[in-house]
This record gives sequence, C-alpha cells and structure tokens, in this order.
Amino acid sequence: MQITNHIHALKIPFQITDPSGQKIPRFVYAFLIYGENICLIDSGVAGSEKIILEYLKRTGKGPEEISTLILTHAHPDHIGAAAAIKRISGCIVAAHAAEKAWIEDVELQAKERPVPGFFYLVGDSVPVSQTLQDGDVLHLEGDLTLWVLHTPGHSPGSLSLWLEEDGALFSADAVPIAGDMPIYQDILESVRSIQKLASIPKIKLLLAAWDEPRLGGEAYRIMAEGRQYLQRIHKSVLNVAGENLAPLELDPMQLCQRVLVELGLPLIMANPLVAASFQASLREEVRHQPDLLNI
Repeated sequence: MQITNHIHALKIPFQITDPSGQKIPRFVYAFLIYGENICLIDSGVAGSEKIILEYLKRTGKGPEEISTLILTHAHPDHIGAAAAIKRISGCIVAAHAAEKAWIEDVELQAKERPVPGFFYLVGDSVPVSQTLQDGDVLHLEGDLTLWVLHTPGHSPGSLSLWLEEDGALFSADAVPIAGDMPIYQDILESVRSIQKLASIPKIKLLLAAWDEPRLGGEAYRIMAEGRQYLQRIHKSVLNVAGENLAPLELDPMQLCQRVLVELGLPLIMANPLVAASFQASLREEVRHQPDLLNI
C-alpha cells in the first residue's frame, strides 16, 4: 500500500515453528521508497521477491529500478529474499558491519542462532557491498535524504532509517510491541535505542517491521510503551531469578516460562530465542544496576 508520495509498504505473511512443531503466523513489513530509482528496505522471507515484484509491476515499476537494498539487520525475516532480489535487480546491498557475516554466510547464522525452519525462511547468502554506520546520510535520487541510525539491542548491528522529507522513521525491530513475543540480544542497548529514536522531533510516521504504520503522536506512544515493556520484562526476570540462590544457573527455559507466567504472556512464547532474550537481564553489568533501565 502507498503510505506517502514516496513510501510504499508491503506486509508479508509467513510462519515460524515453535519447539513443539506448531506453526505460528507472523508478518513482516518491507518498504519501498520511490524516487528516480527505488530503495528497498528489507526483503522479507524467502519467496517474498514474488510479492515485491508483483507490487512493482502493479505500480508501473520494474525490478531493474531497485538501486539499493538496505538490510536493517541479519535475521531471517529481513534477509530471506535478499539474494533473489540482488540476482534479479543487480542492486547494491547495504547493512551494518556487525550484521555482515550472517548476511554473507547464512550457514554460519543458522549454526550460531538456530531457528526452527531457518532455511524455509532464508533463501541464500548475499554479499554486502556497502556498510552503513550511525550518522551516514544516503542521498537518494531526487531530493530524498535517508539518515542512518545505529539502534542496537535487537541485534548488534540493527539499523533504523529517517526519511526527513516525509517525517518517516523506519524502526525495523528496534521497538518491541507490548505483549508481543520479546526478542532482543541486549536489553540495555534496546532501551537506549528506543530513547534515541524517541528524541527525534516531528516524527509523522513510525514504520516498524512488526507493527502497523503509526501516525504522529501514536509513534511516540508506541515507543514509550515499547520501552516500558522492556523495563517490565527486566524487572520480572530479576524477580524470578531472585528466587533462586544461583540465578545464573537457573535453566533458561524454566526461567523463560516462569517470567512469561509472571508477565501474563502465553506459554507458547517459550522458545530458545525468548529464553536467550531474558538471559540478557542477568548479565553482570545489567543485573546489579537496574536503575540503568529506569526501573
């Protein structure tokens, strides 16, 4: 769907598999910025190129017009169709240096971060030809300016993007949705990244990968709720771990289940990725300084 004169949003459905083998419906957004050429933000899961190419055709565009594919981070639902898009369009693939290894070697990512059905979600590896860092400015064709923001936490090299002309903030997975499955690598960095994004004045649109587009004041409300959600999780993890004499030896899945119960979240969320996220609150520098998360 068209969001502004320049921005088009594609909602891509897919499924993930929980440890019991149950299929859980999910979705991810990819975004197209139409200028003289096209900038694609994330590629969705494997096979998403069909949805993207069909949308281009319906709007009078062709795949050869995609000049740049920005991968906000290396997780499967963001890079799954990247190799196919690169092969079809010949575009430049850009990402943060901290995500480069997993994008260029998906076998390595599957080994280091095993996700059920990984190769159902990811097509192939793709070379990163441009590395991005905080403060970079991408001058898209025409008068469009895309500012690069390093927003780690969900992953080390997570990027958000600010399209100043449209007042649009592409936040990828940097802002968790209260009550949704919490997945992050560093909870402290996640909170700091949300605070960084919330400090941007005059946001007209918040365009996240795992939430519907949010307008105006809704953007700031969602960011505040996301920060508070992380703070609630952190407090709950410390409460549950505090019941154990050796919190770092508590089985991660047991901890995960008990925290979910305390938070009132469904136990279907108990999986290794969520368990690993909760473990971030038990890191020495975070566990003994809860004030760093403003709790």
